[in-house]
Amino acid sequence: MQLTKILQSQGFGVRRACRELVKAEQVMVNGVLVEDPELECDTQSLTLTLDGEDWLYREKVYLVLNKPTGFECSRQAQHHPSVFSLLPTPLTVRGVQPVGRLDQDSGGLLLLSDDGGFIHRYTSPKKEIGKRYRVHCKHPVSDEQIAALLAGVQLRDEPAPLAARGCTRVGDNVIDLDIAEGKYHQVKRMLAAAGNRVEALQRTRIGGFELPPDLAPGQWRYLEAEDLERLAEAA
Repeated sequence: MQLTKILQSQGFGVRRACRELVKAEQVMVNGVLVEDPELECDTQSLTLTLDGEDWLYREKVYLVLNKPTGFECSRQAQHHPSVFSLLPTPLTVRGVQPVGRLDQDSGGLLLLSDDGGFIHRYTSPKKEIGKRYRVHCKHPVSDEQIAALLAGVQLRDEPAPLAARGCTRVGDNVIDLDIAEGKYHQVKRMLAAAGNRVEALQRTRIGGFELPPDLAPGQWRYLEAEDLERLAEAA
């Protein structure tokens, strides 16, 4: 593939801007400085270097972000900073999108990608992808409330009760709740229907992939092949 096309596909600007980057000797290919914008490159194991930073060529990108509270999952954030402000510019330019959303007051595991098929698979209600949330409640969670969540609670505007796939007490006021539907404010509404109130919410798992414990709030990393395999487990 021509170098300018590669640079454009990786989010380094429009075709003309990418040509100028190469002509200005600002691009290295596999550690070698290049000056020809039309250089044909093998994308297999291709590493680009711009401004001293290495970028491995990726046809599609898959990211995990530990979303902090106080951020919106929107490019046109209205009241809070956007999660896109936490990512390098090339990733936002190439068009990554959140795979599902988290409210501004919720945090934890957020996937992003520019792969439309991947986004559809992990957001489609028909796929029933399991998700786990660490839920901090206002009041102690009773055995009766856990039983109600597992049996199913009736939410307004829903035709049938919604039941959690799993519900485990972590502390007096803390539970891990597993759901599959991903409806609007579902966890908050389910806890309210069971007679409690959500004070803090963190998504910790999607499918078989758990939020990496070493990924601090606001940090991100690429999902590699083994991560994608775990994500597909129990999905």
